[in-house]
Amino acid sequence: MKIAIVGAGIVGIATAHALLDDGHEVLIIDKEGPAFGPSRGNAGWIAHTDILPIASPKNLRQVPRFLADPLGPLAIRPVYLPKLLPWLVRFILAARPAAYERSIQGLGALQQQALPAWLKLAQTTHLSRHIHRNGGLYAFTDNAAFAEARRIAQRQAEFGIKVEMIGPDVLRQFEPALKDRFVGAAFHPETAHISDPLELSLALFEAALARGAQFEKAEVINLSMAARPALIGRDGWQRVVDRAVIAAGAWSGPLAAALGNAVPLETERGYNVSFPGSTGLTSRPIGFEGHGFVMTPLDSGLRIGGAVEFGGLDAPPNHARTRALYDKAANLVDGLPAFGSGRLWMGFRPSLPDSLPVIGKAARNPSVVLAFGHGHYGMTQSAVTGGLVADLIAGRPSAIDLGHFSPNRF
Repeated sequence: MKIAIVGAGIVGIATAHALLDDGHEVLIIDKEGPAFGPSRGNAGWIAHTDILPIASPKNLRQVPRFLADPLGPLAIRPVYLPKLLPWLVRFILAARPAAYERSIQGLGALQQQALPAWLKLAQTTHLSRHIHRNGGLYAFTDNAAFAEARRIAQRQAEFGIKVEMIGPDVLRQFEPALKDRFVGAAFHPETAHISDPLELSLALFEAALARGAQFEKAEVINLSMAARPALIGRDGWQRVVDRAVIAAGAWSGPLAAALGNAVPLETERGYNVSFPGSTGLTSRPIGFEGHGFVMTPLDSGLRIGGAVEFGGLDAPPNHARTRALYDKAANLVDGLPAFGSGRLWMGFRPSLPDSLPVIGKAARNPSVVLAFGHGHYGMTQSAVTGGLVADLIAGRPSAIDLGHFSPNRF
């Protein structure tokens, strides 16, 4: 079959490889080119250990405190609030205990498959050198939060995720650059991070082309309801295929709506600063719990990023938020390069209220599969998502219950 993938981010590229594995003819379509969205600027974790949805009773209680700080971990641009309100209502509903538990089961099942899927993809494309398996740390400066992490570790163990709780002395042995402010850390020995998000995404894209995939630069604005869907662009552009996959990240909503799925997709604007050439300060990715940022030792240099801002796709970046992230890091880590030497970035995470992506057939045309909305876990879940999309198109049973990710769940 000839299958078109709308979106050349990491999810679309990984899906291309899964479909090539099944012998399909693959056409990748993107209005910009490969890895123009968050695939080029994310933190670079394969964060398969994260099983807790963002919409939780605990996080809901913290929202007023977060919003009181315009440069804190969560911000909403006032002019955007009216548009965001329906999404916020769904977010609140997703934090109810029963809904929260359902989201854990769906997220945990997906995360359980994420790392094996990535290792397989890297091996088959001869790109394993891009995957670093040094483990990952979540470091704590608050005793109560560290105690809570022990309870979370029990939930992670239910999904086969290994975690070791370590004290401050061991933490300093792991990462000497950390200042003497930490009470302990959760160490995940199996966590992996990648060489560089852009470098790996482009390498996977080139590998797909080498395997026979084609690429076309075009903006798809609609799809037909025919069994062989027509992808429709501007100025008469059109391509007819046997199947189509919508994997356009934060830009997927209008196409999904045209296919009968009013998915509550929002844009979490994430910020980071990278220091090219600054390597060796830390040896593994570190999440700074309660401080709203992470740090990753990419091959290309140190990256500090995080925070969530709701402001849509059109507002300009507010890099005062990036500076705030850096200042927090400087209070916790010795030896950081000067902020002015860094490269600033802001990207659009495609976010759904329950922290679960959409993976399933479109309501009005089962010849089209939707695969977007991965939020903070696009890099992590891309390889496993590609395999699930291939299963759907082939009519094979999936190892994961796809009901968790149904486009119709809203």
